Amino acid sequence: MRAANIVDRSRRLETRGPTLTPPVVVPAPADSDDLCEVRCIDQEKVERAQSTMPAAADVVSLAETFRVLGDPTRLRIVRALMAEELCVCDIATLLGLSQPTVSHSLRSLRQLRLVRYRKVGKVAYYAIDDEHVRHLVDTGFVHVGEPVR
Repeated sequence: MRAANIVDRSRRLETRGPTLTPPVVVPAPADSDDLCEVRCIDQEKVERAQSTMPAAADVVSLAETFRVLGDPTRLRIVRALMAEELCVCDIATLLGLSQPTVSHSLRSLRQLRLVRYRKVGKVAYYAIDDEHVRHLVDTGFVHVGEPVR
């Protein structure tokens, strides 16, 4: 931000009220267009954002969900189960994996309630747990398919 812009912005801040921190010029590395060049806190915006923040335990739980889905094998399993309920043997054949690898991955997915199973005799059939899982994965694939801006 150039000096003239800093002055203009500080004038605007003066009219907003006493809750704002006055701008202070902080040195920024030469190629840091993505960093603020002044320190200016809009307390009202911070408080509005703070009121929408989830509980810490929920953040940890969602991060763990993303960590588990971040494994390509588990993500491929979930994607396969979005198409159809499958048993471990079917998943192993479809993805070219061993049954123990599939079982281990399914255990991780089941612990986070991303998939569920039902037993028919000696065969365990797996499916995604609910539509939230489908939506989460579908949205992720739509996102990665978008052109880079």
